[in-house]
Amino acid sequence: MKKLLTILMLMLALTAQAQHKQISFVEETKNWYYVYDEAGKKIGGLSRGSIGELKGWGGDFLVAKFYSFYRIYDAKGKVLKVMNVSDVGEIVGVSGQTITSKKGSWIYTWSKEGKKISVRSRN
Repeated sequence: MKKLLTILMLMLALTAQAQHKQISFVEETKNWYYVYDEAGKKIGGLSRGSIGELKGWGGDFLVAKFYSFYRIYDAKGKVLKVMNVSDVGEIVGVSGQTITSKKGSWIYTWSKEGKKISVRSRN
């Protein structure tokens, strides 16, 4: 019984790892954004018409601007968070696990979950 439980736990861990793909590259075409993992394997594709303008990507998420909202997506295209442009300001960078924006004379750092991490003056 212990052996079966150990095997089951190992299978669940491997399944979780397989679902947590790291984004290595995003190919932009006229109508699509194709997402690739670190092995060069295509993880998925997102239609430009449905997600808007890609602002950047981090280790396992993408950020796109769609009208007056920023949407944070996982590597497979699932929406993780929607943020209002008027609250966030202009996104100036996406890297690792964070998003950086500027609004007025302030620089904001956000988590990939859309939570404000820090604020500092642009000066």
